[in-house]
Amino acid sequence: MNLDYALLIPEYLLAGLAALVATLDLFFGRRLRPYLPYVAVAGLALALGVSLVYVNDTPESFGDLLVVDNYTTFFRVFFIAIAGAVCLASAHFVRDRLRHAGEYYALLILSTIGAIYMAAARELLTAYISLEVLSFSLYVLVSFAKMDAKSNEGGLKYMLLGAFSSAIFLYGMSLIYGVAGSTFYADISAALSSGIADFDLAMLMGLVLIVAALGFKVAAVPFHMWTPDAYEGAPLPITAYLSATSKAAGFALLIRLFAGAFQPVLDDWQWMIAALAAASMTVGNLVAIQQHNIKRLLAYSSIVQVGFMLMGIAALSEQTTSALVLHMTGYIVTNLAAFVVIIAYFNATGKDEIPDYRGLAERAPFLALALTIALFSLAGMPLFAGFATKFILFQAVADEGFLWLAALAVVNSFISLYYYLLVIRQMYVVEPEEPGRLRIPVLMNGVTFALLAGIFFVGLFPQPLFDVTDNIADAVFQTAQAVSVVSGGP
Repeated sequence: MNLDYALLIPEYLLAGLAALVATLDLFFGRRLRPYLPYVAVAGLALALGVSLVYVNDTPESFGDLLVVDNYTTFFRVFFIAIAGAVCLASAHFVRDRLRHAGEYYALLILSTIGAIYMAAARELLTAYISLEVLSFSLYVLVSFAKMDAKSNEGGLKYMLLGAFSSAIFLYGMSLIYGVAGSTFYADISAALSSGIADFDLAMLMGLVLIVAALGFKVAAVPFHMWTPDAYEGAPLPITAYLSATSKAAGFALLIRLFAGAFQPVLDDWQWMIAALAAASMTVGNLVAIQQHNIKRLLAYSSIVQVGFMLMGIAALSEQTTSALVLHMTGYIVTNLAAFVVIIAYFNATGKDEIPDYRGLAERAPFLALALTIALFSLAGMPLFAGFATKFILFQAVADEGFLWLAALAVVNSFISLYYYLLVIRQMYVVEPEEPGRLRIPVLMNGVTFALLAGIFFVGLFPQPLFDVTDNIADAVFQTAQAVSVVSGGP
């Protein structure tokens, strides 16, 4: 068994950084508290730099539990970058509205470790523990505004339903273990390849329970009930974090698990994922139209995006995996840009209802422009990230025989444009309630500008990122095949 601890250096750095931030707040809170987000970002930048050392290294496993290949390295960099962006976006919000800043940033960093290991896991129990590390951090962060009733309500609902889904995942895992005799992805794949005629029902039930549990984690319909309340009640930067890392980690786990363990029984689960995808994009859109709170609108918008991304799992192949990761990257950059604008506006006004955005183009032209670009990108309009990534994803899904699903996704993209335009109308057509310009900190404008640059980069020059996602899709399928051969699979 290989226990090369050097493979886990970025996570050691993250754990040390979380302890450092919490300690600084504990002993030097009053003096250093305003600088904690910048300490966290500096540490995250160091961990990100160290993570890049593993690019194109030969895939190696740690105790057969985790594998460090280009797929893991991509998500290491991705999750650390998201945490850095959220720390910067949190700086003014946490200073003005939350207590215990050290614990806040420490939990953000610790949750990043759980997300990374969800992508790296090659065994069900390891994946489950990683999932819980991420989930427990998020339960606390969603209810971090202790004096806010909505925050407490959202956190409680999220925790109760999260515990229920964890139990479902464990029960599904036990059924899969009963069928395959192992919790390792490669062993499960080998067992399923050799035939399971006597265990058809148990295997199907195990798959149903695992799909349901992971459906909850990524907020797919009908397991999405926690999402609107958690999004609305959580502190705004945590809502942004939920919409980014929580979903990306869920899909990173889904790709590795289904490519590594369940590929031999593709016909048994493909229809389930396709049904979830169709329901998520349709129901999410229909409910989003009725929302008047910007956070709840983006909650249902994120459910629609989950539907798009689930198409890539339903039509799982190397091509759709590459397209799925590309779309996920473009979506998260876009969504973070939208949320940074919303956080900046909330910091300045304390408002988060859609009618409160009236006249924003006069009071903060750059924020209005940035939010418009982000919403157009989410709708899939040309020039922006959403158009290029949706086009590539929909085409890859149609090529795998799911033309009807791709067509439904196109229709839903057009429907989503309607409720995004309602927000844009408030900003540009309706007169502002109060005169005068809003003062937006340079930091928030800078983060917004960087994310907008990302939206245009992905939208106008997607090829470099597409090459990267091709490479990591190749890595995840090669790793799955390699371990399958070692285990005696096909």
